[in-house]
Amino acid sequence: MNNINLMPDERLDTINENLSLIQKKDGLTFGTDAFLLASFMKYRVKSAADLGSGTGVASLLCLSKNKADKFYSFEVQPYFAELSERNAALNGFEERMKVICKDVRDARPDDTGGWIDAVISNPPYLKATEGFANKTDEMNIARREMNGTIYDFCNAASRVLRHGGLFYAVYRPDRLAELIHAMKENALEPKRLVTVYPDSRSHPSLVLIEAKKGAAPSLRIARPLFTYRDGTREYTDDMNTIYDTTSLDFLF
Repeated sequence: MNNINLMPDERLDTINENLSLIQKKDGLTFGTDAFLLASFMKYRVKSAADLGSGTGVASLLCLSKNKADKFYSFEVQPYFAELSERNAALNGFEERMKVICKDVRDARPDDTGGWIDAVISNPPYLKATEGFANKTDEMNIARREMNGTIYDFCNAASRVLRHGGLFYAVYRPDRLAELIHAMKENALEPKRLVTVYPDSRSHPSLVLIEAKKGAAPSLRIARPLFTYRDGTREYTDDMNTIYDTTSLDFLF
């Protein structure tokens, strides 16, 4: 810990599972979506990939709970790829987490030592021309489909997954139809769905979906997950259970 060299625009935080995470002060920061994505992944597989890993936090959360023996973390931006490597080393996972600085559209089984068991992804939520542009190219690439659409992320997941492998994604509710269509176009059959609401008075803010490569149609929908108690910033019992167990299985 004493030898950590931070850039002037970086900070060091302690997050869930007592992980240390170097983050850019005005860049990608750890949030609920990454934590829920890591919690949604089932136990335990030999090999997994993270498509668009950013700081590497979702991969690290999964590794800290031994959800995979090895993670291959794909990140197109050199700065964030290097930051993922630093975060892996900082937490002692440099042997179990291989960072690959590559566009997900170019991801192949050769990158992961053959077909793998699971893929997680927190892909860009916005279309390339949607909304107001961010202040930096880094944030535009992270939040917008500058390097691949949701179809491309599903296509990449299908390419590296073995038959029967699982794909986990966190996405925006208003683009759920596009996500499911992209999954089905790439032989990824949706199997479990969780809808996340800020509280019982609000519209949903996130969806989590698990798909299985080459499976027959059948979809289980969990009861709604409310993040906060109404009118407060206090977590619900369900959220506290997720933080205790790093699992969403009880919702089904």
